[in-house]
Amino acid sequence: MAANNRRMSGKKGAQVGSGGQRRKGLEGKGPTPPAEMRKGHKKNRVASAKARQTARRPAPRGRGGKSTSELVVGRNPVFEALRDGVPASTLYVQQFIDNDERVREALQLAAERGGINLMEAPRPELDRMTNGLNHQGLVLQVPPYEYAHPQDLADAALDDGEDPLIVALDGVTDPRNLGAVVRSVSAFRGHGVVVPERRAAGMTAGAWKTSAGAAARTPVARATNLTRALEAYKKAGIVVVGLAADGEVEIGELEALGGPVVIVVGSEGKGLSRLVGETCDHRVRIPMPGGAESLNAGVAAGIVLYEAARRRA
Repeated sequence: MAANNRRMSGKKGAQVGSGGQRRKGLEGKGPTPPAEMRKGHKKNRVASAKARQTARRPAPRGRGGKSTSELVVGRNPVFEALRDGVPASTLYVQQFIDNDERVREALQLAAERGGINLMEAPRPELDRMTNGLNHQGLVLQVPPYEYAHPQDLADAALDDGEDPLIVALDGVTDPRNLGAVVRSVSAFRGHGVVVPERRAAGMTAGAWKTSAGAAARTPVARATNLTRALEAYKKAGIVVVGLAADGEVEIGELEALGGPVVIVVGSEGKGLSRLVGETCDHRVRIPMPGGAESLNAGVAAGIVLYEAARRRA
């Protein structure tokens, strides 16, 4: 009987269900990550070493026609920068990051664009790179922007047999305004934008995004001294037109917009600086029946560019 009981004890009885856990374990986990992000892979070890070296290396200082590199941090900002075509050299991904939808989308965009290095880095390295910002495990490195020389813009127009149509910004510090102006210059077949080297917006990731891709085909030049750059344009036979709320003539009455011209736009609050205003051949105003005191720099530039393009058609 005891032997019988021992044989009976080996039989399976009712089993407790898994509650669907096994089915979840069979679900797909998305595409296989690249070799640089697979722990233990040789490329992963090499990428991690490079990331540590880059994090410890001080950021290069811009010289001549280049700005310094820039970091875009955070899952949404990184995704949006990649989606909007902002130039990028390296995408840093935190080790053991939660692989949510936004992370997967960013990795997919980086892979589709090509030319972007993928590097996995420990969280402390990313913390040091971003000076403690909330990077959420994603950091995108934007390479230095290569500025043109102001004279390059005029030379390119003349080489194409066209009268130069250039916009210069005086005291505009918001990169989004710069991006909007670049977009308008591209839309109305202008030849580029000039910005001062100091106290002015540069071609940051924000400017690239606002330009909606126009920055890839419209050059931006940087002038050490904006007044001297405008004087050089005048010597080359290009008319310098400044926008001012108290300008002597309305834009619709200025025949000079149909020829070689540089349109100077000041900041929304202060307008043109004194020296730049004195350098202009003409100071024009945009009629505003609605009574607004001033216009956003991007909007003002777009209105004058339209008038110039209409006269050239």
